[in-house]
Amino acid sequence: MVINTNTSAASAARLLNDSSVKLSKSLSRLSSGSRIVSPEDDAGGMAVSIRFDAQINRIKAASSNVSNAVAYSQTQDGFLGKVASALDRMSELSTLSQDITKSDSDRAKYDTEFSTLKDYIGNIATKNFNGVSLFDGTSREVTIDSDNGVSTASGQSWSMAGVSLGSTSYTAAIDSSVSVSTATAAKSALNLVSEAINQLATDRSQVGANIARLNHTNAQLAVLKDNMSAANSRIKDVNVAEESTEFARYNILVQAGTAMLAQANASSQSALRLLS
Repeated sequence: MVINTNTSAASAARLLNDSSVKLSKSLSRLSSGSRIVSPEDDAGGMAVSIRFDAQINRIKAASSNVSNAVAYSQTQDGFLGKVASALDRMSELSTLSQDITKSDSDRAKYDTEFSTLKDYIGNIATKNFNGVSLFDGTSREVTIDSDNGVSTASGQSWSMAGVSLGSTSYTAAIDSSVSVSTATAAKSALNLVSEAINQLATDRSQVGANIARLNHTNAQLAVLKDNMSAANSRIKDVNVAEESTEFARYNILVQAGTAMLAQANASSQSALRLLS
């Protein structure tokens, strides 16, 4: 029996320290909800998780871009719907003005409304969406994915076809010289308005196709984000059921280690009996 070196107490203290460290780590995981509290817990897993987090955030940003593009296109279609109503009424006025029972005085009244509708369409052609022209005919590059398939440095984009209310079909119909003040003028105006209506049908179908494509892309991005989040969760999120079991185990070991360390420290006192 020795006094200066209590190997039992030293061993108990070492094991108690190990259990205390593991208990503290388990407590940190449960309180944070993360399996990886510090890099040494899973260095490779943390590296992969960091990349996943960045890609998920890029997917969210791409989804936001697509949603804004949908709102842009829906605004276009809303205005084009009003243009359709105006052109429909203009074609009706052009037809009414060709009535042989109408006098030029009657046609003048029709022409007043006809001119007002022309101004209305001309005004719509200048509308913007957050400072971006709606009807200048420019194709817009919409970021539809977080990666471009080759490098993560830039996202993949899709060129969304533009719509122009400045095309000849529209400008000819709303030109200042176009009127329904006479039967002859009304006949000419009807031909021009009919051409504008045909062009409008093409433009609205294009806008509808843009919205359909963007909605499909948004749905695809939502599925991709869900799958990426699930994969990331398996790497970094703690399994509460398993970790609770580990926490209970380490808690018991700490309590048992504390008791055994006290016992080991007390056992050396029995040497005093040999000296009494």
